[in-house]
Amino acid sequence: RMKRLPAIAALCYALIVVAWIVDLLTPQLFVAAILLNGPIALSGLALSTRLTAALVIFAEIANVVAGYVNGVQAHNHWDPIAIGDRILSAASFLLVGYLTTRAQEYARDAGSATERARIATGEKTLRRALEAVRSTLNVELVLRTSVREALALVEGDEAMLVVRSSQLHLPDIYRATRGSREVSVERHSLEPAEASLFARPGNDAVLTVAPGDDPVARMVLDAHHAAAMLSVRITSGDASAMLLVFAKQFPRGAERLLQAFAEGASVALSQAWLFMQLGFRNEQIAAQKDALEDRSRVIRDIVYALAHDLRTPLTAQNVTMQQALDGAYGPLPEQYRDVLRTTLASNADVRRLVETLLLVARFESGESSSLREKVDLHREAERTVQELRPIADVRGVHLQVSANDSATVMGDQGELRRAMANLVANAIEATPSGGSVVLRVQPREEQIDIVVEDDGYGVPEERRATLFQRFGGGVVSFGGGTGLGLYIVRLIAEKLGGNVAYAAREPHGSAFTITLPSAGAAVAHG
Repeated sequence: RMKRLPAIAALCYALIVVAWIVDLLTPQLFVAAILLNGPIALSGLALSTRLTAALVIFAEIANVVAGYVNGVQAHNHWDPIAIGDRILSAASFLLVGYLTTRAQEYARDAGSATERARIATGEKTLRRALEAVRSTLNVELVLRTSVREALALVEGDEAMLVVRSSQLHLPDIYRATRGSREVSVERHSLEPAEASLFARPGNDAVLTVAPGDDPVARMVLDAHHAAAMLSVRITSGDASAMLLVFAKQFPRGAERLLQAFAEGASVALSQAWLFMQLGFRNEQIAAQKDALEDRSRVIRDIVYALAHDLRTPLTAQNVTMQQALDGAYGPLPEQYRDVLRTTLASNADVRRLVETLLLVARFESGESSSLREKVDLHREAERTVQELRPIADVRGVHLQVSANDSATVMGDQGELRRAMANLVANAIEATPSGGSVVLRVQPREEQIDIVVEDDGYGVPEERRATLFQRFGGGVVSFGGGTGLGLYIVRLIAEKLGGNVAYAAREPHGSAFTITLPSAGAAVAHG
């Protein structure tokens, strides 16, 4: 419209001058002024209200001047009929100008409606194209869909998407043509002109209509038998892609649509790349998990085999040494008897370590005992003290049990005895010669407390926070230990719906308490 306005305006002014000259040269009764309506009506093609108004004013002035000149030419005689015709002509100029202006308004409204409809159609097509691109998280499908939908969006004849992950790799070239849903994929070097175009900076869509000023663009267009080209970059992570669309002519607004499409396609491609990387990471994590499970299985098998191989000879040694102490092989000097007692205590420590390792391996692998039966804690406390008394005697520690009232819980008898044994053994090891250790079983309402008290060295405050964690407990700060005894006590207590806690005693010593639901409470709840 802006390009044709000067041409139409010049034509209208030229015609109105010609009509005015004709009016000047004709008699006053020959109404040539009516010809001035032609340029006014013609101005409607320019859709310029200002031009129409200017022509109406010019026609009115020309009408008055021509009427006056015609009267002078008639020896200063102005015919009444001619004057009336001049008045009617002047009115016709106003009427034609008004009608032309209204026609221009209607034309502009119709043009605006058409433009809005065109924009709405383009937006609808753009949404459909982006939905197609976003409908998958597969990188390959996103690239294929992008080149196909871009071609349809801007009504091109051919489209190509050049994807290059790095300068060291050949680019992947996706091609689509009008009328075909197939997208071909090639991998080879670009033509020199295409490579030069690909290397140019910039991300905005560029419409190449007149390639005469750009020899590179002209070479690319000639190679694709096209007169126009749209190019836009699609970015995703480290990869760089350029979308080229070729056509004889693009519809109005194609650059804007393609730019919006490129932005949406970049987001979709980034999401697809991220999904692919997450899938790859998940595969790596799954492989690492399988490897860890294999290692854990091997370690567990080794622990099982080692514990089994250690438990058998330790049991045989204990039987033989106990028989020797009982006089089965004749009287022994007291010095030898002391050695046997010390060895039996050491064997008990090793056997306890073996049992702890087995329990930890079973708990960690999810293979802990599911046995649930009533366990008399009074009886198990007596057995635990009896089992560990030789160790206490060797260390000069007074060991006693306080469990007079009936107290039963639901659980595995072996695991409960192991939990008590671990606490008592730790207390014996943390108590100096001459000290005492007490194992108490204290029923209270629906719970039962198993308390191990000693008057030993206690636990330093900085170690209490990690006391029941794997390798965080162990014996007191001066001792050795594996750091697994208290950890397995916690696992057993929590497995049975209870807990374990530590409290310092005054003036010195420790108190470890296992709190478990009684057998009646456990059955009632479930």
